[in-house]
Amino acid sequence: MNIHSLIQLLVVLEECRKPEAVVDEIKHVILSYGFSFFGLLRRIKEGEDPNGRILAGHWPDSWPQIYLAKKYILSDPTIRYLAYTQRPFRWKEGLAAFRKDPNFRRMDMMMTDAASHGLKDGYTFPIHGRTGVLGNMMVGGKRPVDLSPVEISLFDAVARKGFWRILELNGRAQALESSAEAEARLTRRETEILRYLAEGMTSVEIGKSLKISNHTVDWYVNGLQDKLKAKNRQHAVAVAFRHGLIT
Repeated sequence: MNIHSLIQLLVVLEECRKPEAVVDEIKHVILSYGFSFFGLLRRIKEGEDPNGRILAGHWPDSWPQIYLAKKYILSDPTIRYLAYTQRPFRWKEGLAAFRKDPNFRRMDMMMTDAASHGLKDGYTFPIHGRTGVLGNMMVGGKRPVDLSPVEISLFDAVARKGFWRILELNGRAQALESSAEAEARLTRRETEILRYLAEGMTSVEIGKSLKISNHTVDWYVNGLQDKLKAKNRQHAVAVAFRHGLIT
């Protein structure tokens, strides 16, 4: 395959008139590129049915059920890393980024389990809106596929085009845009403090880094908890990760 198939796919997706046609076209090119599986996923809010995040997908047998049963969504590094980057990344990059995280063993276990089911290597393409992460496209398989920078850029464009085209044809694009507008917006300072909280820093440590008092940090944290409807600091960080507010 070559980049012309990806360029052509971008044109074809615009001409599709049914969501199923969009999925078939994307699947055809992705499989032809050497990947075995893919998924177009929508970010879900706290309390939503996890099954609602899948817009389209072709997964190994039983993997979606195992993923949900073992609650891997809470420790999936390919999902958590979306909160740290706006660029496409390889799965191993996502795992490596959390090497010092207290939950790294759980993340590594999840990736090992995925590899045993045929998801050994792949890429994630984030889909961002004005307020953060809206979803992503994942492609992967049993063997590595090395994409060139140009191919990565085109896959990134396919991810966005496919994501929005499916939502448009399902009549859900406007609702997603409206809900995104209504979500909490964080200031630059609030985002900085959330990032430090995510790294396990105390109010005193954050205050020293930002050259403000720890009491001011506590004031910001209380405001964040109210804005995110979180019970405590840890919950605020979890909510921010889940909704893509830390980028």
